[in-house]
Amino acid sequence: MTRPLPSADPQTQGLSPERLAHASALLGAEVAAGRVAAASILVARNGHVVLHAGHGAAPDAVYLLASISKPVNAVALMRLVERGVVALDDPVACYLPEFAGADRASVRVRDLLTHTSGLPDMLPENLDLRRAHAPLSAFVQGACTVPLLYPPRTGFEYQSMGTLLAGEIVQRVSGQALRVFHQREIFEVLGMHQSSLGLGGRQIADTVWCEYASSPDVDRFGGNSPYWRDMGHPWGGMHSTATDLSLLLQTFLNGGGLRGQTLLGRATVQRMLSDQNTAIGKPWGLGWGLATSPVWVYCGELVSPRTFGHSGATGTVAWADPDSQLLTVILTSRPTAQDDGRLLRVVSNAVAASVLR
Repeated sequence: MTRPLPSADPQTQGLSPERLAHASALLGAEVAAGRVAAASILVARNGHVVLHAGHGAAPDAVYLLASISKPVNAVALMRLVERGVVALDDPVACYLPEFAGADRASVRVRDLLTHTSGLPDMLPENLDLRRAHAPLSAFVQGACTVPLLYPPRTGFEYQSMGTLLAGEIVQRVSGQALRVFHQREIFEVLGMHQSSLGLGGRQIADTVWCEYASSPDVDRFGGNSPYWRDMGHPWGGMHSTATDLSLLLQTFLNGGGLRGQTLLGRATVQRMLSDQNTAIGKPWGLGWGLATSPVWVYCGELVSPRTFGHSGATGTVAWADPDSQLLTVILTSRPTAQDDGRLLRVVSNAVAASVLR
């Protein structure tokens, strides 16, 4: 079982119990009204859980995280950077020789983590590949040959394919399947025992159902299909719980370690949480989005500029504010496209407003 952070009364951590209760009640009201089927929330400050609740599902129900998978995959790559077997400023082609031609020679490994490589978010043939239940290797092949949208580091385009190639580098350099590397090198280190890239041996019925539109075609390859849920795609295929994600966020707030286990060195954490795109004015860390980033920002408007995190299209967000030592995980079953992430933003605002001192 996952060992959670210790619990504490909100007042002892300088938080308003009433305001935290209101944040949870906002989710509860959406569930009660039938606008959301399930939602979980966890808030911690100074390493202590002050709120953990579930509405329409258990507090630690397992959700498909979607793009929160991206910074987790970045952690995997940075583990290899720390070992000296991958370098951020190396060309991607050093590790993926088939990534060649046009401007690809100047695409660096770091560009895959900062959305500046010129790769598209999705391949033009994305839906056709999914309908055919193509393996992840087919997506890698496509990402290695798809035309770049712009010369590397001259623009910003949120791109899942960059995360895919970062994951492919992890596989080739480590000699391990990516889901195995994540399990051994991240989840086991932090005690995230309810986390997996792919289903991790679960049945879909053991997880929260994503509220995507249903049709015979989509049901074969969509967000609730066995194919998509267990594909293990690093840009969106991770399953986890609020508790497990709180352990990851707290590790970064701690500077890279948790309970005597070191995930990353302090210097690595600092680089991952600092803006890598100052030259083009599109803030992003290494894998992590920032409060000032042009996309993903469903952490609300009341957090500090140093806040980092990520959201997921399935209706999820996880963020942490180093200034207030506050972290929040909100997992819902309603895709963010249905309200442009508004529910995640207003709940995050309510949490941030609970800080009294």
